[in-house]
Amino acid sequence: MLFLWAPWSNIDLAWENPAFASFLRRLGALGRVIQFDRRGTGLSDRAVPLPTLEEQMDDVLAVLDAARSERAILIGGGDGSFMCTLFAATHPERTSALVLMEPHVRIIGDAEIPGPTPAEWEDMLQYLAGEWGTGITAAAASPDEYGTEEGRRWWGRLERQSVSPGSMLAIWRMLAQVDVRPVLPAIHVPTLVLHRTGDAVAPVEHGRYIASKIPGAKFIEEPGNDHAGWGGDPGGTADEIEEFITGHRPARELDRVLATVLFTDIVGSTERARELGDRKWRDVLDRHDSLTRREVEQFGGRLVKSTGDGALATFDGPARAIRCATVLRQELPVPIRAGLHTGEVELRGGDVGGIAVHIGARVAALARAHEVLVSRTVKDLVAGSGIEFVDRGVHTLKGVPDEWQLYAVLG
Repeated sequence: MLFLWAPWSNIDLAWENPAFASFLRRLGALGRVIQFDRRGTGLSDRAVPLPTLEEQMDDVLAVLDAARSERAILIGGGDGSFMCTLFAATHPERTSALVLMEPHVRIIGDAEIPGPTPAEWEDMLQYLAGEWGTGITAAAASPDEYGTEEGRRWWGRLERQSVSPGSMLAIWRMLAQVDVRPVLPAIHVPTLVLHRTGDAVAPVEHGRYIASKIPGAKFIEEPGNDHAGWGGDPGGTADEIEEFITGHRPARELDRVLATVLFTDIVGSTERARELGDRKWRDVLDRHDSLTRREVEQFGGRLVKSTGDGALATFDGPARAIRCATVLRQELPVPIRAGLHTGEVELRGGDVGGIAVHIGARVAALARAHEVLVSRTVKDLVAGSGIEFVDRGVHTLKGVPDEWQLYAVLG
């Protein structure tokens, strides 16, 4: 499989986004996945002229030859669908199947296809150029991630480490001149078109149109508003691709498991940020995030996400979670509080949800500086582990029914 999801990328950073990494692993379970950063972007040489679509097809052939892939399934997402569509029509002998996720017919709208006017498109590009490096592309490509500091931070790094603002303008101005309508009837390989109903970048009408013009194409409209095909519910998208490729829909993995949830929070983060200034505070947060990731992995946990001034992690054993929290309390460069609860969590791609997560967050909010606070459930499950506790009394947790007995970890 050859996977191209945007006209610019950074294949190293892809693995640092939990949803993206989860999607790539699902594809990898079906076969070898080939990715590359196109000319002038990501890890490829930067100081090169903007490649035409024809030159990009030559690059795809070169990559397939280098990987000794005689025929590949092309998976194109968003603006990457332009090149994949053209390649499948031009080189059917090298294309075994075509999968398009949130594809464009063309960027500029007309009487047949919705989209911005040339003036509106240029205004948007100028706005993006001014905000480039802040994670602004996530606002439409992955709205849920844009709503979190961790998500904006990753998208900001992706923008900065993929392409400059000037090159971004040149790429999208060139793509605004592309129209794949004449190409579609010439595609004669098995084709699957997936499109999110609420996609604001490429309205769903684009996917419907493309599927209607490619002979025998299958169209599936998915719920959600992400333009990044691996965003939102990457598991559902991967299920559709697996069924298309193999003819069998995978048995859906259990989406609820028992886990110990650990929340950490930097004490007085706002005041410390004001005292240190933005640059020094950013260095502190980077050190905090690096140490947290290392210790969570050391104790067999999974770092779900950074919360800006803290972290959320899950563990399959409460004792390991407690020991991780106590190490973090000692090693982090800033004072923290931590809260833990064990319960059933809902798996949502790379994220987790459910009442157990809410309880863990509420327990952490009640912890004092340098304190690791746990629910009665956690305390009862680590009996015999040698971990000692002190009773912190009964509390009402905001938004959670009943009263909860909480305990602080000693030592």
